[in-house]
Amino acid sequence: GYTLGRSGPMPEWGTSVDRVFAGIELMQADRAERVIFSSGDYVRDGLRTEGELARELAMGLGVDNARITLAAKASNTADKARLIRPLFGEGRPSIILVTSASHMPRAAAIFSEAGFVVTPFPVDIDIPLSRRWNEAWLPEARALASEPRERFRMSRPFLDRRVSVAPMMDWTDRHCRYFLRGFSPDLLLYTEMVTASAILRGDREKLLEYSREEHPVALQLGGCEPDYLAAAARYGEEWGYDEINLNCGCPSDKVQKGSFGACLMNEPDLVADCVAAMCEAVDLPVTVKMRIGTLRSNRSDLDEAVQRFDETDYDKLCDFMVAVRGAGADCVIVHARKAVLGNWSPADNREIPPLRYDVVRRLKEDFPDMPVILNGGLKKADSSLEALEWADGVMLGREAYHRPMVLGEIFAALDGDRGYKPLSIAAHLERMAEYAEREMTKGERLPAITRHLLGLLSHAPGSREYRRLLSEGARERGAGPELIRQAASVSQHT
Repeated sequence: GYTLGRSGPMPEWGTSVDRVFAGIELMQADRAERVIFSSGDYVRDGLRTEGELARELAMGLGVDNARITLAAKASNTADKARLIRPLFGEGRPSIILVTSASHMPRAAAIFSEAGFVVTPFPVDIDIPLSRRWNEAWLPEARALASEPRERFRMSRPFLDRRVSVAPMMDWTDRHCRYFLRGFSPDLLLYTEMVTASAILRGDREKLLEYSREEHPVALQLGGCEPDYLAAAARYGEEWGYDEINLNCGCPSDKVQKGSFGACLMNEPDLVADCVAAMCEAVDLPVTVKMRIGTLRSNRSDLDEAVQRFDETDYDKLCDFMVAVRGAGADCVIVHARKAVLGNWSPADNREIPPLRYDVVRRLKEDFPDMPVILNGGLKKADSSLEALEWADGVMLGREAYHRPMVLGEIFAALDGDRGYKPLSIAAHLERMAEYAEREMTKGERLPAITRHLLGLLSHAPGSREYRRLLSEGARERGAGPELIRQAASVSQHT
């Protein structure tokens, strides 16, 4: 029930057990005819291979040996797909692919290219991986492999998390999200933070309204009371959101006064209770947006502490990670800066604490099966693509708002060989003109829409005239969607 050596010297144990249980449950539910175990040949000190343990566990749970196939051992996903393909006949066989959520995008693409029709089935593991792993835990791993567990949580629905846009107050409203959707159908969008209490007591329809074209879209919640968050998450699920995200990263004074946001980084047990309550309430992915740590602004050594990140800081970060993971979080989005709580402004917190991508990368290495999304300071396609070599995804914030064409640059690099073609400026603006026509018939004001379009031409000459036309023209009496089409004309002549 363990895998040895896949992440260098640190073993990953528990992963095989969860995948075996997933295969068995799929067969018992008549969703699969047989289960195929394919693994690397991980043997050390005479221990059996991962695949042999998988077969033994499956047979011990009553699965007919005829329905178990132990495929040839392979050390990488491409070889596994190549070796498994001859087990099927002609055509494109349908398979349910069971692997970790972090590995699923690449694995699904590889198996699809090998000729399979793939249904993704990402599986979480129950056992926290720890950089403090030692040989004394092997008996517990063996015991886990030999006894069926009552507790086994299947993974939530799969979302493509390679590229997302951060939740930003007063910016990522539904009009902004509709506009950003035009850059890729795979871009994961987030709402502005909405407090759980506002959803329960306020104008729920206004707070949760969105367009179906925005999918996939996540609802970010703020709060610190498990019951409130669970109830708000249920409303989010009822409204059709694709993910529920808990804000543990915002350092603003207003948020701190509500005892949520970044200050929750100091209360991992409470956050775990909140995450567990939301996981219990909904069948959607539940994620956490966080910082790498926090500081109080009244510290005498604040200037030094902001710049420093030592082992004590990392231990606290790992403790928080273990807590949210153990509670059932499907993914963490890590802003790679410390947050200073107190009298610092959000701008100070964005600009003064140094970016520590190395800390987030270390976190990913120590928790390899937990999807980790990098956030903070990403401004160019090159840096985002570089981060995607080790992170499970990148989340852009202000840059995506002020220069949204960067999203097209990223997706062109990622999916260009699969036929991705970014929309032209004119096509984006025509799309938004049609959207404005619909929204204005429902009483929406034009400036509420055009304010999100001002950065579209930031990469080209003539951007000043373009912004002036949209910002000033939208406020004029009688202005309508034709103003957006006029802006498209300006862009074509610059």
